[in-house]
Amino acid sequence: MSFFHRPGGFYRILSVLLVLSFVMSPMAHAQRRGGLAILRDAEIEKYIRNMAEPLFVAAELDPGSVRTYLINDNTLNAFVAGGQNIFIHSGLLIAAENSNQVIGVLAHETGHITGGHLTRFTDGLKGATAMTLLGAILGAAAIAAGSGDAGMALMMGGQHLGTRTFLKYSRTQESAADQAGLTLLEKTEQSGEGLIDFLDHLGDQELLSSYQQDPYARTHPVSVERVARLRQRVTTSPYYGKAPDPTIETEFKRLQAKLYGYLKPGYATLNKYPPEDQSLYARYARTFAYHKMHQVEKALQEVDALIASAPQDPYFYETKGQILFENGRIEEAIPAYRMAVKNLPEEPLIRVAFAQALIATENNDYLPEAIESLEYALSRDPNNAFAWHQASVAYHRMGNDAMTRYATAERFLLSGNIRGAMVNAKHAVDLLPKNTPQWLRAQDILFVTRANLEAQGRGKDLPPLPDEKDGQGKDKAGKNRGN
Repeated sequence: MSFFHRPGGFYRILSVLLVLSFVMSPMAHAQRRGGLAILRDAEIEKYIRNMAEPLFVAAELDPGSVRTYLINDNTLNAFVAGGQNIFIHSGLLIAAENSNQVIGVLAHETGHITGGHLTRFTDGLKGATAMTLLGAILGAAAIAAGSGDAGMALMMGGQHLGTRTFLKYSRTQESAADQAGLTLLEKTEQSGEGLIDFLDHLGDQELLSSYQQDPYARTHPVSVERVARLRQRVTTSPYYGKAPDPTIETEFKRLQAKLYGYLKPGYATLNKYPPEDQSLYARYARTFAYHKMHQVEKALQEVDALIASAPQDPYFYETKGQILFENGRIEEAIPAYRMAVKNLPEEPLIRVAFAQALIATENNDYLPEAIESLEYALSRDPNNAFAWHQASVAYHRMGNDAMTRYATAERFLLSGNIRGAMVNAKHAVDLLPKNTPQWLRAQDILFVTRANLEAQGRGKDLPPLPDEKDGQGKDKAGKNRGN
């Protein structure tokens, strides 16, 4: 089957706490609104996972159960919240001097997970701001609403700065997480020097007023004794002085260049990566800088040079497709996206970007290929609300009302429109073939959204549930199904 039947556990959570989120396009707007802005990009997500997953394995955690999220925020911060969810700020990645520093922070945060240091967060969930943060966390885990065209997207989900007080750890917990993190680094044969370098920076931060400090310094207290204990263990480790893994370091430099070009002003990127620098990293950063500056031909020249140097690299083709698509050259974008999919067929975000371009041509001949890519992407990443939206558009244009209703129900559920999800799930149950995975999922959505609305006292004029039907397809009031 193209879509699979997911258990209803997520919807049990949703029935207790409704996750509200708002998908937005401009990053700057999300920052001004003070929301939790989560960036999604296939390449960056892969590189972060490559740094983090060996630590999860060493900690005897299931890597598939630990989620990592990149927040669009230029401050230095990382934190664990809502269970096994690690959030890392783009500012930390951009400021880090090497991959070892980031890995050290990830090891420390993993230490918080293994040490069970999240109970204070749970105990503190009593005020509206805390509930908002929990909504943000669940939203990040459940929504991950990505914009396929850019490969990056934003999801608003709660107040950002004001609720970090719930993520504070004690000095005892910090020290325990340090030691746990160093154990994980030693198990993975990596140096802990990066963590010390990072904490040294935070120690300098504590000399500043709290307003000027990076959030990590406020939520992860540093002391001279703590750093001294760390330094003693790190310098006696057999891996002290070991350089970062070359492959990981190369990926990290690409990640930094891409983030810098995407997030920083164009002039800043060109200053850091001037045109005379012909390295891969500089070309990559300038590609995004020129794109942001609406210098399309220069951006295409840079990315074409990258493709020429690495003709099998899917991310360079994805970037070219993004530039062409966002500048209205949709037909030209399709071959680039197709090459990206060919070279990395298992990546959901690239599949969604490709499908969006196919749909945007308004050529119905492309629709079967678009639906194929979307179905594959959603089988891997079923919490991508944007992908469900694209699927609903494609199914509608194909005249498949049952799947249009089903995809719309999924999209509305993930974006917090509970009544809209319920109404469309009701139509999907009526129209889909019985006992198919989609029909079963539509029933799940109908049951949980109806229960949620009833719990909120908004249960008037709700459609009947399937088990309220009689044997002839009529409800107890005698109305036909679907009316």
